[in-house]
Amino acid sequence: MTLQEHTEILANLSHVVADMNYLVPMDERPRNYTFEPPAGIPRSNAEHAAHAVRIRDARPIAGSVSLDANGFALLQHKSAVKDFFDDEEVRRVYYPEVEAVVKAATGASRVHIFDHTTRRRVPDAETQADAPRQPVRRVHIDHTAKSGPQRVRDLLPDEADELLKGRVQVINLWRPIKGPLLDSPLAVCDATSIDFKDLVPSDLVYPHRVGETYSVKFNPAHRWYYVPRMRTDEALLLKCCDTAAGVPARYTPHSAFSDPTAPADAPPRESIEVRTLVFHPA
Repeated sequence: MTLQEHTEILANLSHVVADMNYLVPMDERPRNYTFEPPAGIPRSNAEHAAHAVRIRDARPIAGSVSLDANGFALLQHKSAVKDFFDDEEVRRVYYPEVEAVVKAATGASRVHIFDHTTRRRVPDAETQADAPRQPVRRVHIDHTAKSGPQRVRDLLPDEADELLKGRVQVINLWRPIKGPLLDSPLAVCDATSIDFKDLVPSDLVYPHRVGETYSVKFNPAHRWYYVPRMRTDEALLLKCCDTAAGVPARYTPHSAFSDPTAPADAPPRESIEVRTLVFHPA
């Protein structure tokens, strides 16, 4: 496909215009606590500003985008899980499904699932101590060039040195639990449309460790996509980081957003994401 043909396809994709919350440039290192911080310390020291962006329909180009070329992929997958909020069933039934899907999509020799998160949007969640995890409405990347390999050292310490001789990726599989999804859909940014200078290493503070994520500064060149009315038999693969320097897509920003075409009475979003370490031999 020529550049002109690609440009014409993008120009003709249906789209919405919606706000994305980007990091406001700051002098100090961004920091977010995952728990109630010590007295007098804010939960986050970062500010975000909304920028209206065009978010294109990914379905028409699903056959031409890929993890290595763009940082994301849309696939068909019907799960046998009955209750995604049952952690035991998710680990017993869904983890093997995800492992098989990720292996098939990447050709990896090994996939290690290290956690999953279910989300259910509820009003005024910030005022509720026991509120479920909420959709994240700021542009970010879950892992960085530093924290991706560090997760291997943290989780597989006896094998880490050998595994890190080969190619290592962190890949998430995301899907709606109820569909069609109208409320707070997930948008993904074509990883080849970012400049590495847009990415700001940021601390994610847990009770017993400090992780590192990328916050993202606004750049009008970013190309955003989503899957309108996403079904429960569809899933998004999202590459958070990749140690292979030679592939076009290594880090993929993403964020939930408010779809301006969603009806006011749309059912609140319920979703699950599974995070995996993906290994290729040296």
